[in-house]
Amino acid sequence: MKIQIINGPNINLLGRREPGIYGSTSFESYLEELRQRFPQVEIDYYQSNVEGFMIDKIHEVGFSYDGIILNAGAYTHTSIALQDAIRAIKTPVVEVHISNVHTREEFRHRSMISCACRGVILGFGLDSYRLALESFLG
Repeated sequence: MKIQIINGPNINLLGRREPGIYGSTSFESYLEELRQRFPQVEIDYYQSNVEGFMIDKIHEVGFSYDGIILNAGAYTHTSIALQDAIRAIKTPVVEVHISNVHTREEFRHRSMISCACRGVILGFGLDSYRLALESFLG
């Protein structure tokens, strides 16, 4: 099984960015734990602060991978282009968020991509990624 994790803007700063909301662990550290926990799954990782690069990655893997775990960051709330990219591919996508966006600012309560995704997991910290991965395992 091949799973692609795609993280959007500012997620490269995990561990340093607003630790009260996002925790103090870098994504790279968490990714290593995830790979050790699921050795039977090939987990590829991509992060970009650029919307177009994220779309390019979705197009690249969207017909050959078993699943995509997407944390689009702030693009979640603004990007019709990401929604269109998800709709254009065959690979199922699970939207994830580290924080519970519904307990935060009102503009974060609306996702432009949820309607194109298989499901949404949010509010469980970095474990949101583990839960998304488990959803692909059955």
